[in-house]
Amino acid sequence: MQILLAGADGPSGESLATGLKQHGHDVDLVRTGAEVLARLDRTEFVLFDLLLPDLEGCELCRRVRARSAVPMIAFGDADAQLDRVLVLRAGADDCVVKPVWLHELAARIEAVRRRTEGARSGSAPYRLGTLSVDALRRWVTIDGAQVRLTRKEFELLALLAEAQGAVVTRDSILAQVWGDNWYGSTRTLDVHIGALRTKLGDKRWIETVRGVGFRLAVPQGERKEIV
Repeated sequence: MQILLAGADGPSGESLATGLKQHGHDVDLVRTGAEVLARLDRTEFVLFDLLLPDLEGCELCRRVRARSAVPMIAFGDADAQLDRVLVLRAGADDCVVKPVWLHELAARIEAVRRRTEGARSGSAPYRLGTLSVDALRRWVTIDGAQVRLTRKEFELLALLAEAQGAVVTRDSILAQVWGDNWYGSTRTLDVHIGALRTKLGDKRWIETVRGVGFRLAVPQGERKEIV
């Protein structure tokens, strides 16, 4: 897989690049966010440090997501918990705490790759009332109007849609959307649920089942068909 590694300067960056090449990847080292944006069409995966010399990590994510659904993993300091949450909300698929351990990073890359390929392999859109979730095109509409989501928000909504109204547990969501190797705060899930409810325009689309998880539910007054 063609990987772009941004902001990991010096021996640590070279070491990561060498290790990822040993895992079968092609790796290009760049220094800035501008270089990432210039090479988006020529890469399959982006790894980047939150501390880039020209762009904040969240701003890079927003600019990338405006143009591409390429998978992205950020690197953040252990004491930068808020920054790690914000970059996930901005569209990163995962965030790894520095110093980065090669084998953990390789496992997380593979987990993100499996999730993104799984999302692309869907067939017919899921429909719940006026909500339509097309996993193949990564396209969400309500009453025919597009709802723009980050990658994580889409994967979360697609998982709930696939359950067709059944409850999906918190543990299952974290494992399937963030990966089995997720060691961050479960608060991340609540943050994404809140953002998703806001973008859907009615918080009743996602029902909290206290102590268990979440389910999609048609707000009162909507059509009830589930397809």
